Amino acid sequence: MTYPMSDDERAITDQIERFSAEVLAPKAAHIDETATFATLHLPAMAELGLMGMNLPEDMGGLGLSGPALYAAVEAIAGACGSTASMLTAHFLATDSLLIGADESLARRILPDAAAGKTLGAFALTEPQAGSNPADMSTYAVREGDGYRIKGSKCFISNAGAADFIVVYAKTDRDAGARGVSAFLVEPNTTEGVDIAPNERTMGLKGGHVFGITFDCVISASNRIGEEGTGFRTAMKVLDNGRIEVAAQATGIAAAAQAAAITYAKERKVGGHPIADFQGLQFMLADNATELAAARALAMQAATLRGTGVRYSSESAFAKLYASEAAWRIADRALQIHGGYGYTRDFPLERYLRDLRILRIYEGSSEIQRTIIARGLLA
Repeated sequence: MTYPMSDDERAITDQIERFSAEVLAPKAAHIDETATFATLHLPAMAELGLMGMNLPEDMGGLGLSGPALYAAVEAIAGACGSTASMLTAHFLATDSLLIGADESLARRILPDAAAGKTLGAFALTEPQAGSNPADMSTYAVREGDGYRIKGSKCFISNAGAADFIVVYAKTDRDAGARGVSAFLVEPNTTEGVDIAPNERTMGLKGGHVFGITFDCVISASNRIGEEGTGFRTAMKVLDNGRIEVAAQATGIAAAAQAAAITYAKERKVGGHPIADFQGLQFMLADNATELAAARALAMQAATLRGTGVRYSSESAFAKLYASEAAWRIADRALQIHGGYGYTRDFPLERYLRDLRILRIYEGSSEIQRTIIARGLLA
């Protein structure tokens, strides 16, 4: 599919596609087998400017449009899902600062983040407040000239290697969503930030996730925006993040479909390639149709990104459909491979394991349906 972008953006995404195929893809199986943190690719990604693709040029980023950013994430995910997960988690953190922080704080953090000198994490999810972050129990209270943050977060991507963590906490515990504020915590220089060992996960084994316990004091200058604005910031960030999840889904699904087409042409039964059999052709046709539909819905949302128009429903359409369609596409692709698809000699089983979390994180499929329905009934 050809995405709408400028000639300069197309040159950038072409370079990212080559990098993904030549550098990321050959190491993807090793990362999965050994659960090596995908940060091993950080130096090379930083050299290409990939860590700042979502940021404007005046903050040191590439300033890519929504469609170009989508195409870039899709290419990276198709090569290595774990690397895409690490990268997009970093984007959640930097988007939080770009959207919510004052000029001083944003300029202190974002240029180094865009250059790949620092890595970010986005700490919203809690053990008892996953699907409804307004129910979070982590809180921040004034202490001296700053804030003491107390509480815990779970499943936080990148936290074990993060130089900065965007933490969402209640500054008014009786105000629900209106009581949520956002803060920047720098764990390397802040006492009282305890990061648990990496979780053992089904897929995206190189996209490490961690639990975090906070009992720390930070400067008031590290507050992101005014008190009580954190929930709105987080929801805007997630509108962006859900488009990136859709890109991860279609990237992996496209890789599965390409593998299935290649295998169908090469595998012979009774002297004929299995691609000659109509039943298999129908499976490939269904895959192509669902992949095209997923990309179209995602591009609808991606073209609205950065325009100032609200696109919560469009990003929910994209994430819901792409994450669920990608699972079906990869499952059919594995079926086409037969017993070989079930082995680790082929990447299909990894694709399925990596895809499964996309229907859960950054708002489960059920939450996306709730967002869509709320928009319809407003």
